[in-house]
Formats: sequence, C-alpha cells, structure tokens
Amino acid sequence: MKPIRLRITIAASAAVAGLALVMPGVSLASARPDAPPAPAANPAALAAAAADRIADGGVDALAKGPNEAFVRRDVVAGSGGFQYVAYERTFRGLPVLGGDAVVVTDKAGTVRDTVSALGRGVRLTSVTPKVSAAKAASVARKQLSRIERAGAPQLVVFATPGGDKLAYEVVLEGVRANAPSRLHVVVDAADAHVLDLRDDVREGSGNGYYNGQVTLGTSGSGGSYSMTDNTRPGLQCGGQSGGAYTGTDDSWGNGSGTNLETACVDALYAVQREWDMLGAWLGRSGINGSGGGYPARVGLNDVNAFWNGSYTSFGHNQANTGQATSIDVVAHEFGHAIFQTTPGGAGSGNENGGINESTGDIFGALTEAYANNPNDPPDFLVGEEVNLVGQGPIRNMYNPQALGDPNCYSSAIPNTEVHSAAGPNNHWFYLTAIGSAGSGGNPSSPTCNGGSVTGIGIQKAGQIYMGALNLKTSSWRYVNVRTATLRAAVNLFGASSQECRTVKAAWDAVSVPAQSGEAQCTVAPGNDFSVSVSPTGGTVQRGSSVTTTVATATTSGNAQTVTLSASGLPSGVTATFSPATVTSGGSSTLTLTANASAATGSATVTVTGSAASGTHTASYALTVTTQPTGDDFSVSLSPTSATVAPGESTSPKISTTTTSGSAQSISLTVSGAPTGVTASVSPSTVTSGNSSTLTVSVATGTTAGTYNLTVTGTGTSATHTATFTLTVSGGGGGGCGGLPAWSATTPYAPDDLVSYNGHRWKSTWWSTGAEPGAPGSWAVWSDQGSC
Repeated sequence: MKPIRLRITIAASAAVAGLALVMPGVSLASARPDAPPAPAANPAALAAAAADRIADGGVDALAKGPNEAFVRRDVVAGSGGFQYVAYERTFRGLPVLGGDAVVVTDKAGTVRDTVSALGRGVRLTSVTPKVSAAKAASVARKQLSRIERAGAPQLVVFATPGGDKLAYEVVLEGVRANAPSRLHVVVDAADAHVLDLRDDVREGSGNGYYNGQVTLGTSGSGGSYSMTDNTRPGLQCGGQSGGAYTGTDDSWGNGSGTNLETACVDALYAVQREWDMLGAWLGRSGINGSGGGYPARVGLNDVNAFWNGSYTSFGHNQANTGQATSIDVVAHEFGHAIFQTTPGGAGSGNENGGINESTGDIFGALTEAYANNPNDPPDFLVGEEVNLVGQGPIRNMYNPQALGDPNCYSSAIPNTEVHSAAGPNNHWFYLTAIGSAGSGGNPSSPTCNGGSVTGIGIQKAGQIYMGALNLKTSSWRYVNVRTATLRAAVNLFGASSQECRTVKAAWDAVSVPAQSGEAQCTVAPGNDFSVSVSPTGGTVQRGSSVTTTVATATTSGNAQTVTLSASGLPSGVTATFSPATVTSGGSSTLTLTANASAATGSATVTVTGSAASGTHTASYALTVTTQPTGDDFSVSLSPTSATVAPGESTSPKISTTTTSGSAQSISLTVSGAPTGVTASVSPSTVTSGNSSTLTVSVATGTTAGTYNLTVTGTGTSATHTATFTLTVSGGGGGGCGGLPAWSATTPYAPDDLVSYNGHRWKSTWWSTGAEPGAPGSWAVWSDQGSC
C-alpha cells in the first residue's frame, strides 16, 4: 500500500500547450518569381470541399440512390495532417441508421480513402409506417425497468447488410438490469418488434488510487475557486448532482480514499493528462475531437464506473476503501466518449461493444504512458490498483486469458460478454505497441499463430488506432478494425513501413483473418484506378435512351485494362458501353435504353470497373418515365465536347428528334460562351427530326480552361437543352502564370503543374486522362487555387 498524503495541494495551471495544424502556403515562385506566396489554406475547409464532391457523386464506398443524400457531420483532424470527414445518410429526408460514411483527405485536400457502413444505396419501397408512434413508444418502454426520461419516437431507416426497414428510434433514460441506462431502441414500423438496442452507458471499473501531489487546471481567484478546467472546455468534477466542487482556496482533497474531493483530484488529473496526450501524440483536439470535453461525477453509490453519453460517473471498490478514479479507469471511461464521438458513434452488439470496451482500455494505457506518474507506473493491466472485488486487475492486455478473457478472435466473440470480448483487440494493441518478445520492462506476450511480432512503440500504435477510429462506421466488427488500422498505418507511415507490417502481423497473431481489398504492406505502390460518371443522373422515357460518360483514371502504378459493367437496372432497361473495355485513363459512353414496358420510377444504376488490381464503382441515378401523350422533341449534340486551341474552331452537330406526337418548329439558341469565345447556330430554326450546326470559335488570347455551353431548343410544346463542354487549350499559357493547360493525352508525374478550368492543379501521382476536379480524379490532382 502506498503512503497517502494528508493534504494534496493543487495549483491552477497558468497556460495549456496548444496543437496547431498549419498547412504551408503554396508558392509558385518557380513560375512567377515576383508573386508572393499564396495564403495558407485551411486544411478542414480543403477536406470538406473535396469530401463533399465525393459524397455528392456517390463514388466508391459512398454509393447512394436517387432519394438519398449525405449530410456532413464534422471534420476532425488526425496525425500526419490527415482530415476525417464524417457523413450521415438520409433517405427521403429520414435519418438512415447504419448508413454513415467517412472520407479521408491529406493536408493538401486530396482524398485518400472512403469507407461506409452500408456501401450501397437504401432499398426501401415506402416510408409510410404501419405502426403508430405511440405503439412504438410503448414497445420501447418495456426495455427498461424504470423510466426517468423518454424521447419522442423518430421515424428512421434501419439499414443492415441483410436488408433495410422503416423503423422508429426511441431514446430512453433510466434503469436496466439494476444499472443506469441511456438506451436507443429501434422498433420495426411494420410489425412493432424490436430490431436493435444500443446503450450509451458503458460500464467500467475503478479504484481508490491517488496520484500524489499534482498540479491541476482549475478556475477562480480570490476566495472563490472551482474544480472546473478553464483551459480545457467541458472538463469539471463534482458530486452526483452534476455541479463542480467549489472552495475558498485552490487546494483540494485530503488524501483519503473515501474523500470525494480527493476522488475529483484523481479524476481531473487523469482526464487532463488524457486530453494532453490526445493533442501531443494523436493530433486530436479535446475528448470530442472539436476542442471539447465532458464532466466527471464522483460519489456513485456502486462498485462501478460508467460513461452515459453525456458525463462520466465513478463509484468505489467493493471494500469501500477507495474511489474508482485511477488514471487508467478514468481514461477508460473517457475513452468511451472518444469512441462515441468518432464517426459511426457507439454501435450495437456484443462484438462492437467489446471493441468499445477495448478502446477504453487502450486509452487508459496510452494515458498512463503519457502521464508517466511514478505513483502509477505505465503498464498494460486494467485497474491493477483497484482491487475491485479483492482479486486485483480486471483485465490483462498482454495475456487476456490470464484473467479468463480470450486472447484470440473466434466465432464465439459476437456472443461473448462485452468486457471479455475486448480481449483480442487489447492483445492486438499490446503486440503492436510492445511486440511479442516484450521490451522496456513489459512482459512477453503469446501469439495465437505461434509467430513473432515486432513492436513499434505505444505512441505510434496509438496514432494508428486513433486513425482507425476516425474511419469507424456504426457496423464495426473485428474485421473492420483490422482493415481500418491497416489503412491508417499506410496513410501515416507508408505501405512499405515496419509499422504496416507490424499491424498486419499483430492481427494475424490474434486470429483476425485477412480481408478482401484490405491495404497491403508493399515495397512499391501497386496499380490502381478510379471510375466516375458525368452526369451522375438522368431521366429516360419508355421507348428511348439516355447516355452518360464513364471516365477512368490511373491513380497509382501503371495503366491497366478496365472492364465496365452495370447493375441495378430496372426491369425493361438495358445497358451498353461503347467501348466496354478501356485502358485506365480512357472513357466510355454508357447508353441506358428503356423498352416500351420498362418499369417506371427511380433506381440507382451501379457502374463497376473491374481490373487486375480490383474493382471500383460509381452511381448513376436513373428515372424512367412514361411516354408523353402530346407533342414533344429532344435535342442532342455530337460530339458533346471538344478541345480547341486559341485561333481555331469546332462545329458539332445539333440533332433534334420528335419523341412523341407530331413534328414541330424548334428555335435553337446557345448561351454560356466565355470572353473570347463566339458561338452560333445555323440554321437557327428547324423542324424536329432535322439537324443544325453549332459553330464555336476561340479567339487568340482566350484564357485556357473548361466551359459549358448550353444549346436550348424552344418549341411550341416544350423547351429542351443539351450541353457542349469546351476546353480551351493553353495556346501560350495566358491567364495562369504561363502554366501549360491540362491535356487528356499527356502523361503526368507527381509535382507537375497545369492549368485547368481557371485553376492551378498539382499532380500528386502518375496519371493519363484523369481530369482535374473530376470525382474520379481525387487521388491524382490537388487544387492549388484559382489563376
């Protein structure tokens, strides 16, 4: 037993170290020696803009249907300058539980990764409930033994890999199985049975261990002080009523294990060290990632401690000789807050709950290591000073089975109690940080496959795990943690790094199997590509067709053959690609044709590009309508785009077609020509079924860039339009500091600079045909600002 001081003196901290993520300004001194450096770009703003383009386009993991939207929730900074942009999905305006997604960007605003809990569009035919909200509330209330507060039922979509259902979500606060609960109950809106339960309250353990004489961040002056941290917003400590403890001086506690003010000394000290560790080691701002924290309450009359979604609460050990406020226990409970405030929230199910519990243990170990307090030396035992029920620590991270928890993942984990289900993840973290042989006074650790693992240190292991948490979705299971940590290791340290190899070896060592498409630890970058469609949606009448351009780009390595296919077609609609196979960097035209009896309504067509390196997808929102009964026509262009040098011209054909009824007279006009470009139509009036010519001339000195010209056909029954995309080539480079204009046929290497669409662009990888700013080109071009 360590000696207890009779009095703990606390000095209010005068300042707190801040963490600034600053992206250097982009200088074009090599092109324009007299130009001052561009102002520094805001990494969060760059990330949000780039991620929104991916979300709006439904690219790769963020595939979505015509009635869906992604709503940006927040942008959180991480280690290495990476930004993590979290989204929630809606369907016809309803929240989609299980539809969340994350887009990852680097410090230049280049999209590096996408991940989604669903990976497809919502499949639901109706949003009209068969069960009343009152009935759903009644069913939900039966899940708690005592109700203290009940929220109104909210209509939602409950999305799972097995199918989607219309449901109500009801949030209740009270008591469940003799424990505090803040329970989310999801009730089927068709038959009122319970689909899912998720409890925000995460139980832990505690002790009465004291950290010795420490310095705290508090507030106040003169004769009025408070255990409220005035430099870390949201942090405070007090009793079960919720208010912070106050006093006439800034000296707190008496060193007694049963004194609650002393318990707050330990709790506040621990969470302040955790806050500082998050910033200094992991690049996270505060507990919630946005510079905020949560209150702590002591004096819980229970052998327990918990996080309830809004605050942490700490009880005492079974002997009632000490409070549950050691460093690792406090950091564990606030670790639940970190888990809940990273993308995907708290999740549900025993396996997800086990990962949540392990996350608390991991942050407990990280905080102990960062604090390095001689009264509680860093280790990988959980609550070792607690003696919660007279049996020492409650979990062992280097050998979970020593305390009855599994070392290895198995099919039993989804049905294992959550604290025990934390075992494999705790074991993985120890192997990643320390290694199987042990080091620095830490013991050796057995592996499930008999192999060895080389540790990379607890700080790097923490950075990788925090990066993985920023990729979390609500459907997280152990296999998802494996893929997310490998992605984080590659993002932070590179595919050829020891860090990547250690993460992979540690997962193999705890029997979490490799997954298709997971990041690989390689010496050189492999081949990869992207797919995008433009436009991303359209309408087709029965008996007619609609087209879209499918663009591909080489995003890493060498160009490869990409085979295109389409799925999700409504009945009566066929898809053809011309050509059906392209070399990455090339494009194809997708034609969707609806026969006379095609199913009407909206559908999401998934365009898939398949190559030796894998597959990528893009979504096209298709609406099929019936044929109109009156007179109508259509307008189209061939070709739909061209690149023209200054001093030259192009003349695409304008075609009109009578789509229903009788032919009619159509007046043709063109708009949208930029300065230096003239556009005219001849003849300007045709009868539907006939054609005309659009002549576009580019004057010498016209600014390079890409411009959309709109051809409008006005008839007696309706007005229709077609778009011609004009790219003005460099022609001497006017308007962008002498930079050459981007060309679809030019091969580009990292750090090449071009002008395109009025902006400067910097190449971040090797590519040919990857259009700057296009949804599928996020991995190869970085926007350097307007010219």
